[in-house]
Amino acid sequence: MGSTAFAAGCGPEGQSIRILASDFPAIHAVAGTAEENCGSAASEFSRNHTTEARQIMNAALTPNPAEYTSVIVANATLTQLMNDGLVRPLNDLVEKYGQNIPDNLKVTIDGNVMAIAFMANSQHLFSRKDILAQVGIDTVPSTYDEVIAAAKAIREAGIMEHPIVMNMKTGWNVGESFNMVFMAHGGQFFKPGTAEPSVNSPEGIAALNTLKAMAEYAHPDHLTQASNETQGLWEADKAALGIMWGSRGAPILDDEGSTEAVTSNTVLSAAPSVEPGGRPGATLWWDGFTISSNVSDEEAEASFAALASALTPEMVAANNDDAVWLLEGFKPGAAAAGVAQTASGGAAPYPMIPQIGLMHGALGNELTDFLKGNESAEQALADVEAAYVTAAKEAGFLQ
Repeated sequence: MGSTAFAAGCGPEGQSIRILASDFPAIHAVAGTAEENCGSAASEFSRNHTTEARQIMNAALTPNPAEYTSVIVANATLTQLMNDGLVRPLNDLVEKYGQNIPDNLKVTIDGNVMAIAFMANSQHLFSRKDILAQVGIDTVPSTYDEVIAAAKAIREAGIMEHPIVMNMKTGWNVGESFNMVFMAHGGQFFKPGTAEPSVNSPEGIAALNTLKAMAEYAHPDHLTQASNETQGLWEADKAALGIMWGSRGAPILDDEGSTEAVTSNTVLSAAPSVEPGGRPGATLWWDGFTISSNVSDEEAEASFAALASALTPEMVAANNDDAVWLLEGFKPGAAAAGVAQTASGGAAPYPMIPQIGLMHGALGNELTDFLKGNESAEQALADVEAAYVTAAKEAGFLQ
């Protein structure tokens, strides 16, 4: 260890830095800046940006040495990795390289800094004001009933048969679509203070019925569509109302891959609520980086230093509209409006509790039959609870 050479600000030289991350512009900006800053000091600097990051991260970090030295995570995926002990506390690295990291970005659990957050994200409403105007609607919908009424008017006017897009791909995305509407309805995932499920409730049934009413106006293939597909439909002028991630705002509003008619008429606003002025139907997220447990201390240090080096006002200025940055220098623009309004409207954070991943998985697997019209809301939620209880007992959350 004593002979390790150090590159200024980049930690020990000659180390392998291997990053696993999701595939959207803001994450590319952070990981790419880290590579520009510190890639030349590393023996290798590899980045795997994939839509499958969530599915592969635990398996990739389990071997020793782990396949990746760092995973860029969100609040839910951090608990997924922590449950298996796959990411390390960062306190000592923060002390050494975290001079520019404000305390509010240090995701601290039981006194240990487990991740460094750098951006916020949330789902919210995208609307085409020109299409709404064609059916006599001059204000952006703010409730689910208004969204559904607008979609109905657009279909009846013969403008679009399927005006709504949502990320409802079977699995994680359909589970998250339920979560958003369920939280807007005031639902609680678990009985207070326990890991006992409580989604088969009046709020759960109301949430499923709202989701199904919206899905009636979605593309027939909506159960195969996640962010890349819904963004593609929007940019191709095939949707007028969308519930999509805030991180898709900048790519949709830019002048690539679409037309002036679409981009100039797209308005980003808060996620819809159940009642006017109610809680927006969204989950607030942060994205940040972690460091693997199963890598050498030198690789861990080099990976942390490289990623910390990217969190600068200069990186933010160069990529300002790609995210709602939690970093110095961020100037909120049009692309951030939807996330900002959703947050200020009182949307709740995605729950950071150990068993939420099991509940989310059960929702993702069990709700499709209801959405296809093959079973009742009550039966679908009973199936969710049964699947969750089985998984929670296996994991030791329930006796």
